[in-house]
Amino acid sequence: MRFVFWDGSASGPSNGPGTLKVCSVDGVRRIVWAQWELGVSRAFVAGDLEVEGDMFAVLRALHDALTPRDLRRQGIGMLPKLLGAARRLGLLGRRLQAPAEEARSVGRWHSPKRDAQAISHHYDVGNDFYRLILGPSMTYSCARFVNDTVTLEDAQKAKHELVCRKLGLDTRPRARLLDVGCG
Repeated sequence: MRFVFWDGSASGPSNGPGTLKVCSVDGVRRIVWAQWELGVSRAFVAGDLEVEGDMFAVLRALHDALTPRDLRRQGIGMLPKLLGAARRLGLLGRRLQAPAEEARSVGRWHSPKRDAQAISHHYDVGNDFYRLILGPSMTYSCARFVNDTVTLEDAQKAKHELVCRKLGLDTRPRARLLDVGCG
């Protein structure tokens, strides 16, 4: 995989699964302070990381290369070099705040108040957002994509038709279906 850094430098082959662009030193700082998936996710959401190419292949390559077991195998001998590089890059310093998009619930863990805050943060985002991912039907359960050329709208329609056929609603002219979904 190829890495391109904020200063224009790059490392790795250009014919791999894709390129991970580290747009600022903050991208690396986020990963250092909140390790593994959380740090990468925060850096991506904050705009400090960008992916060119197949995102899933890039994430798979990162996961395969950076498992804790592999890092332990490298040994404690790497630590002085890593700390020196971190100092030169400006990675040492205070922890960065989580991106504004990240939920910051307060209160007792899994209390009704805290859970309500988390639910509101993730779901009260408005119909414009949901229309993008659910299509005009606003159907929350999964669409039925029968091939790569099907649009979201047609996939939702195909799912509705399949469900209605399986329930026998196509033989009952006045029957209706209410799809409430579940998440």
